[in-house]
Amino acid sequence: MRTLNDYFITATIADISTASSTFVAIPDGGKVIKILTALQGAIGTANGGITFEIGGTAITGGGITVTQSGSAAGDVDTAEPTAANRVEEDGSIEIITDGGSSTACECVVTFVIRR
Repeated sequence: MRTLNDYFITATIADISTASSTFVAIPDGGKVIKILTALQGAIGTANGGITFEIGGTAITGGGITVTQSGSAAGDVDTAEPTAANRVEEDGSIEIITDGGSSTACECVVTFVIRR
């Protein structure tokens, strides 16, 4: 259940199949309580791994594996962080892809942050 204290930040990974980092600016402090990804097409060869960091520290319980087998546009994966998930106003979250999959494909990431 969402409360009036929750807000949402969305970012796009340009290519989940390329090892890279994407930084997302945070307008208001709070705790990341859920992370969702939505694949924009199919990926091949292997699963794509995505991790998240705040200030260089991994968000505990925040890793997501995007499964290659049967992948398609609109596939959603989620994580519910358990610790190291506090973000500060004017801070950022780093989205890190391992580049394990093949086939260039965007992936949209949504963070649910509770103030």
